Amino acid sequence: MKSPFLKSGRIAIASSKKINLIEGLKETVLKVIQQTSSLKSCKYADIRLGTNTIKYANAENGKAKGMGEDCLISFGTRVIAGEMGAWGYYGQPIGENESSPRSISKILTSGINRAYTRALANANKKAEFKPFAPSLTAVNLAKIDSYNDTIDAIFDEDPRSVPLKDVLTLCTKASRDMRGVSKDVQYTHIDIHTGINRELFCSTEGACIDQSYALTQGLVAVVAQKAGGIPEVCYDYMGGLRGWEVLKGKNIYKQPIVDFALLRTRETIELAGAEFLSATSEPVVVVTNPHFNALLVHEIVGHPTEADRALKLETAYAGRSWLFRNFNDNELGKQIASPLLTAYSDPSIDGYGHYRYDAEGTPGRRVNLIENGVLKGFMNGREYAAILSHPPNGSMRATEPHYVPIVRMTNTVFANGDRDPAEILGEVREGYYIVNHRIPSISESRENFRISAQKVYKIENGHIVKLYRGGGITADSKDFLMNIDAVGNDFQIFPIPNCGKGQPMQVMRVGNGGPTLRSTARLTGRQKL
Repeated sequence: MKSPFLKSGRIAIASSKKINLIEGLKETVLKVIQQTSSLKSCKYADIRLGTNTIKYANAENGKAKGMGEDCLISFGTRVIAGEMGAWGYYGQPIGENESSPRSISKILTSGINRAYTRALANANKKAEFKPFAPSLTAVNLAKIDSYNDTIDAIFDEDPRSVPLKDVLTLCTKASRDMRGVSKDVQYTHIDIHTGINRELFCSTEGACIDQSYALTQGLVAVVAQKAGGIPEVCYDYMGGLRGWEVLKGKNIYKQPIVDFALLRTRETIELAGAEFLSATSEPVVVVTNPHFNALLVHEIVGHPTEADRALKLETAYAGRSWLFRNFNDNELGKQIASPLLTAYSDPSIDGYGHYRYDAEGTPGRRVNLIENGVLKGFMNGREYAAILSHPPNGSMRATEPHYVPIVRMTNTVFANGDRDPAEILGEVREGYYIVNHRIPSISESRENFRISAQKVYKIENGHIVKLYRGGGITADSKDFLMNIDAVGNDFQIFPIPNCGKGQPMQVMRVGNGGPTLRSTARLTGRQKL
C-alpha cells in the first residue's frame, strides 16, 4: 500500500481537444497496428492509447491549498517477436504539441519499432541462454476472442462540467467544518478529484475496444489531541467510478463527503481520549468488521492470488505467494480456510476494481479464488493463464497506458455469509471487536500478517464495554482463515485507491471488502511490562 499523502503535481490545463482526442484516432491506431505485418517474426502486437481528464482541489484547516485541471495523454505498446518469442515494450506520455493525428501516428509507429527491437533483443538472449536454462520457452498467449466494443462512462453529473471553484469550495467547507467540531482538532485536510479516464486498445488479433470510466474521490485526514495527550491521526477515502454525485452521497457510506468527514473527525476525537491497547502473547477471539476485512482480504488473499506473484515474477522486489511454492508444491485444491469462507475477485460488480475488458482486451470475469475454504485459482493474464493451463480471466491492468500491464486484483472480496453481525458479537463471552483498517505489515510470502485497526473494542458477555486505540491483530494467514467460525450477512465493498505494485511502481485503485468475520488472532499494541 502506498502513502495516501503522496501526490504528483499537475499543472497543465485540460482542453476539449485532448478530451475528445481518441474519437478520431481509431483508424490511425488500427493502421499502425496493421503495419506490424511487415515486421519479420513479429508474432503479436497491441497498442493502448489513453486520456485522463481530471479536476482537483485540496484544503487544510478551512483554507485553500491548491486546485487545477489537467488532461494527460499517453500510450503503451507491446510486441512479441523473434524465434524464441519474447516481449518488447515501449510507452511514453504525449505532449500538447504532439496530439495531432499525424504526430500521434508517427509516435505510435516509432513506439512499435522500439518495442519490436527490444523483443528481438530479448528473444536472441533467450536463445543464447537456452542451453544453460532449458526451461526458457517462447512466450505463449492463451487464446481469447477479439472484441470490437465501446464502453461509455456512467455518471449523473459529468465531472467535466463541474466548475473548478465548486471543487475547491467543497474542500474548504469540509475542512473548515471539521476544524470547528472541537478545540481538540489540531489539523484537517481534504483532497478531492473528479474526472474521466478513456483508453483505446487495438491488437493484431483484430481487437478494437474503447472504454471510458468516470472516477470521483475524496480523501479525509484529521489529527486530534486531548490536552496533554498523544495525538491521534485518522485518514479515510470515499469514492466511486461515477461522477460528481459520488460526493453528494452516491457512495458506499451513503453520505455526502462533508458528513463523512465530520464522522471521521468525531471518531478521531473519541480515540484521542482512549486507552492504548495492550498486546497479547496468545490468540484471543476477534470479530473483524467489513472495513477492516477490506485490507485483510487485500493482503492475505488478493496479492497472493495474483498469478505473476505466484509464479515468482515479483520475488526480487515484492515477494512470493504462500499459496504456490512451485508446480508440485502448492495449495491448489486444498483446504486453506474454514468451509464457511469463500473469496472471489469480480470486475463486473460495482467498486474501484470495475471494468469490462482488461489491458489485453480480455473480458473481465469473476474468479473464484477460495470456495468453501478450498483454493481454486488465481487472477491471471494471457501469458500466465497459458503457463498454468487455466482459462484467461482478464486481470491485467496498468495505472496509465504508458505503463506495462501487470496482474492486478479487481474487486477482491470475502463473500457474504448468512449470520447477523449482532448475533456474531453477542455470542462472544470474551474477545475484541476490530473496527476499520489502518496500516498493513505483511510477510514476504504473505503467510502471516500484522494489520492495525482504527478502533478496537473489548467484548464481554456479548457486549462492547471499552474502546482502545493504537492496536490491531497479527496471525498466521492460514490459521486465521481456518479458524473463522462465523461469517456475517453485512457485505460491503470499499475503495482502496493506493495499491502499489510493480517496478517501476504502479499505484492502482481496487475494490476490497466482505462481511463481518469471527476468528482468533493475537492483539498488537503496547507491550506489557
